[in-house]
Amino acid sequence: MNAAVTQSLITSFVEATNNHEAEALADLFGPESVVVDDNTEYRGATRIAQWIQDHQIAPKITLTVVDYDPSSQALTADANGDFPGGPLPFVFHFTLADVIERLEVTPA
Repeated sequence: MNAAVTQSLITSFVEATNNHEAEALADLFGPESVVVDDNTEYRGATRIAQWIQDHQIAPKITLTVVDYDPSSQALTADANGDFPGGPLPFVFHFTLADVIERLEVTPA
């Protein structure tokens, strides 16, 4: 990581993504968590597990952290993987408690 990420859930998210560990990623979310990516909402463990498989694991996404704002829990990262046009910059907006309660992914 190029920027210092000080929140352990976010660090774990980046590490599990980069190691292509679907179960480790899923464990970071709770049963009522929500992911919003590409204008689609994924709510609950089953839908988030499918998002992880389709958007993180299958394309073998790796994240290179560019910036982290601890006050807003926003992580900017370049995403690379098996998709055309990469790497592409994204901002990951986290809402955290004991788990990732909400994650919004937007183009940077």
